[in-house]
Amino acid sequence: MRAAAALAAGALALSLSACGGDDNDGGGSGGSTKGTESGGALALPKLDGTTLEVAAVWTGDEQKNFKQVLAEFSKRTGAKITFVPAQDPIINFLGSKVAGGQPPDVAMLPQPGAIKQAVDKGWAKPLNADVQSELAKNYSQGWQDIGKVNGKQYGAYYKAANKSLIWYNAKVFENAGASEPKTWKDLLNTAQTVYDSGVTPFSVAGADGWPLTDWFENVYLSQAGPEKYDQLAKHQIKWTDPSVKDALTTLAQIWGKKDWVAGGSKGALQTSFTDSVEQTFTGGDQPKSAMVYEGDFVQVNIAQTKAKVGTDAKVFPFPAVGDTAPVVTGGDAAVILKDSKGAQALVKWLASPEAATIQAKLGGYLSPNKNVPNDAYPNAVQQKIAKALIDSGDDFRFDMSDQAPQSFGGTPGKGEWKDLQDFLKNPSDVAGAQRKLEADAAAAYGS
Repeated sequence: MRAAAALAAGALALSLSACGGDDNDGGGSGGSTKGTESGGALALPKLDGTTLEVAAVWTGDEQKNFKQVLAEFSKRTGAKITFVPAQDPIINFLGSKVAGGQPPDVAMLPQPGAIKQAVDKGWAKPLNADVQSELAKNYSQGWQDIGKVNGKQYGAYYKAANKSLIWYNAKVFENAGASEPKTWKDLLNTAQTVYDSGVTPFSVAGADGWPLTDWFENVYLSQAGPEKYDQLAKHQIKWTDPSVKDALTTLAQIWGKKDWVAGGSKGALQTSFTDSVEQTFTGGDQPKSAMVYEGDFVQVNIAQTKAKVGTDAKVFPFPAVGDTAPVVTGGDAAVILKDSKGAQALVKWLASPEAATIQAKLGGYLSPNKNVPNDAYPNAVQQKIAKALIDSGDDFRFDMSDQAPQSFGGTPGKGEWKDLQDFLKNPSDVAGAQRKLEADAAAAYGS
């Protein structure tokens, strides 16, 4: 499993320029049954009288924007669609729905491991030939393959993320005389420069376990290399391996310097993902932190502040720890739980460039669909990130925790999320963290 390794190379050495609804379900009827897409018309069936439910964990603007995509499908087909807010982990949420005999028609699953679990439990239904044809037209083989289980296509990746970016407060960097780093050593030097100017260098979202797994994955991929990354992702090597020790030791160079992390380790463990972003871009040139690690999708959160992406809020690729800078991506795939003409048509729509283009224009979104026009993205930052993702083809690595069984890589308060939170609390205990990670991984993988 691979995720946009070309992103961190030259394409994301960004020279950035500035960028600049309601919550109702997307129901309705009428409209034409055809749209246009690259290479011809997208045929959708008439679905008057059909009702469909789509479940996802998305909230806020992300949910609101997705509902616009669903509303357009309703307009074209006549189907009525209800968005069902799901809780994390979504597999547990879906399990309760299945047990109650009321699963949603389609679920947006955020991990390949979750897709496999849905297949193994007998919940997921294969995508039909029509949907697979749409995928083949619009996606590289790699993006198609990560939606497969045992050779069958179950998932259509609607959303992608470049999770190898560090965003920074441009005014703080300017005042400190700091520059964008290219290597891990440069990052440490930049952090010291920022600290000496009177601003805490980093905001770390320790209250949410998943940003911590992303930190680890970027360091590990760059330091240990892609072969080891793939082995650890499949638990073919243990978390007690020396390569894991090296990565945790490297992470501790930042996590272990309490003056470099906003609120120290205790404060970081109480900092949510959204707060970690917002506190970097509020407070003018004296924010709580100068830098925050996370993916392209944080533009939605930056928009909640007065900062403008490309001028006030800038970004650089996650610095190289080893020979090359890493890029890790994630994504969300549409999976059918109740097979029907309407459900298959909806997934076909989500696999089309038309659907992705609607959400791309709204911002805070990245599609792996290669036929989405680059100028659909609303600012220069997102256009560069999107172009690099598509240009990378199949040369990518997918988020490691998203490949793991959800009990290890995707459950709040358990597994890798909890173990890395404990490590953030005590970054000197590398060996203890490794033992906990291995014990939890062995239990989850059944090995």
